[in-house]
Amino acid sequence: MESTLTRRQLSRWRTAIFAIFLASGLSISTWASRVPAIKDALGIDNVQVGLLLLGMGVASILGLSGAPVVLARLGARRGMLGALIVVAIGVVVIGVGTDALHSYPVVLAGLALFGFGNGSVDVMMNVEGADIEKATGRTILPLFHAFFSFGTVIGAGLGVVAVTWGLNVVTHTAIIGVLILVIAVLSVASVPPHSPPVVVNTAEPAGWRARLHTAMSAWREPRTYALGVVMLGMAFAEGGANDWLPLALVDGHGADQALGAAGLAVFSVAMTVVRVFGGPLVDRFGRVLVLRVLAATAAAGLLLFILAPNLPLVFVGAALWGVGASLGFPLGMSAAADDPAHAAARVSAAATIGYVAFLCGPPILGFISEHIGLLNTLFIIVGLIVASGLFSSAARPLVPTTSATPAPAPRADAH
Repeated sequence: MESTLTRRQLSRWRTAIFAIFLASGLSISTWASRVPAIKDALGIDNVQVGLLLLGMGVASILGLSGAPVVLARLGARRGMLGALIVVAIGVVVIGVGTDALHSYPVVLAGLALFGFGNGSVDVMMNVEGADIEKATGRTILPLFHAFFSFGTVIGAGLGVVAVTWGLNVVTHTAIIGVLILVIAVLSVASVPPHSPPVVVNTAEPAGWRARLHTAMSAWREPRTYALGVVMLGMAFAEGGANDWLPLALVDGHGADQALGAAGLAVFSVAMTVVRVFGGPLVDRFGRVLVLRVLAATAAAGLLLFILAPNLPLVFVGAALWGVGASLGFPLGMSAAADDPAHAAARVSAAATIGYVAFLCGPPILGFISEHIGLLNTLFIIVGLIVASGLFSSAARPLVPTTSATPAPAPRADAH
């Protein structure tokens, strides 16, 4: 493909990636909104729910790790189409395992497919988003991630409708699976066959041993671990809500399943609004102050969610929780990419910490909740959010060590 695209081609490409981000968010909140129903249908406890989440998390990390190979061998169009097909199949298998077969292993297999596909497409859609930034000369990755959040809002809303209408899990997931397939087929047709050429840094070490040494250098820097604490707390805050908020409303506060899904929708809407409009706040007040204020907001919201004596206040807590958790992960990624001379290694390290926390944190919470209760378990996330705020000074912008002009820094999230 030529590196110069027409305005119409760029617009179609951008719209396609918006849709793919949305489809990924839609799939995740579809699963999350039906966790209480799946738990009841299978007759399992929180430990077994945690094992399901662990299986999904391990598969997601494998998908994240394998995505660069898929991109290199198949390209973005076929790679994203294949990954979304795997996601759609996984979503349907989850429903079949829940209602048709009442089989825990089948649900686990569906979650493994779902997690692997979502992990793969997460990398590929972010690479495409970064390429669109280069092609347009504008930083729009935050808006792409807002579309992921739009997808979670739509998925949570459809979850409320499905529960209210009495749709069982297999019917609900079959509808969503078909919808994801349609989005995938229509979207990838507008993705160019190859991404625009990437400028190679000729000063980069040529040998694989030297490149490995450079890639691992970030793990020897104290700032990496400080940023890791920032991202760890916020990844737990977001991942914990996606997987446990509906169940916490149902089991902890006595809400019905429709209200459980509605609580996730409130959280997702609050997070989405801040992701769409939060950029100017960061530009005006700086990363550190914004991170501290948002950490305080998330901690206060989660405490209100846990301790509130009535459901209206619980929903207020869910909204504040979503507002506070909205920008921690993106701003941590941006901070890691401050210095273009070391951006690749630092972003890789920060992303690893964040994704592992986002994917593996919720299953750990599931194990703990069986011993102390789900609402009490959420106090752990409060502590991690407070730690995130205390370490937020690590996100203070660095002075670059090279005069090279950096590419637009990706502001990615776990989702």
